[in-house]
Amino acid sequence: MKVLNQYWLSMLLLSSLLSGCVPMFAVGTAAGTGAYVSEDRRTSGMFIEDEGIELKSTRRIHQQFGDKVHINVTSYNRIVLLTGEVPTESIKIDIERLIMGVDNVRKIFNEIAVGLPTTLASRSNDTLITSKVKARFLAERKFQINHVKIVTENEVVYLLGVVSHQEGENAAQIASSTSGVKKVVKVFEYNR
Repeated sequence: MKVLNQYWLSMLLLSSLLSGCVPMFAVGTAAGTGAYVSEDRRTSGMFIEDEGIELKSTRRIHQQFGDKVHINVTSYNRIVLLTGEVPTESIKIDIERLIMGVDNVRKIFNEIAVGLPTTLASRSNDTLITSKVKARFLAERKFQINHVKIVTENEVVYLLGVVSHQEGENAAQIASSTSGVKKVVKVFEYNR
């Protein structure tokens, strides 16, 4: 009976997602913020499209460059943020061209650094910084946390989302005053 109930619950969630009537889930951080539910400003279709852009882009980069590069692909509302490290400027340009060929990509912010890949320790520190910024967003309560997506690469925090100008300024101020953050880059779309 329990398996049958899980099946129906899964089918209900899937059908709600496809109809665009289910809220997006935002999960808390390792800092103990817990999970909450609220509406994402993207439609469920756009959310799924962004996931597809990230998967296709990552696959294309891996197929062409393998382990020669360390690239993170983040898509929000079909705007792609590229971060990470590559050995040459020409590879950086080639990756941007490669991603522009992915269906439905509207714009690319190419923030790839030319240099050696970051270390595991650096990447772990970036994860910690992201968690601290999320925790501060929750504590400040100046906007809904799931309206801003946070990506941290080599202590630089990138902020994506569809926000009002005030929400964007609040997010940037909170992120920039978080310990360990070297720089904040806004990759927002403004809705008002």
